[in-house]
Amino acid sequence: MKTLTIRLPDTLAERIEQEAQTRRVSKSDIVRERLNAVPPARQDHPLADLLAEMDRQPVTGPKRNAARDKKRLPEIIRAQYQNRAAKHHS
Repeated sequence: MKTLTIRLPDTLAERIEQEAQTRRVSKSDIVRERLNAVPPARQDHPLADLLAEMDRQPVTGPKRNAARDKKRLPEIIRAQYQNRAAKHHS
């Protein structure tokens, strides 16, 4: 098992210490339990970057302009693939 040193705000460290004393377990046990309780990171969907790019574009009017986004989709997809290709060749 590896060791990891972290800095915590005093209030959080005190809460962990209190729970460890109450339950008679180590602070490390408390932190491991909490970290294990967090759901695993979701695998990025291939379209997640594309949707994020669309969301970064300013929205005109009270709602999203779906027709404009649909027209821009091929442009956004090309840009994403070009960015990924450039990163892999670096």
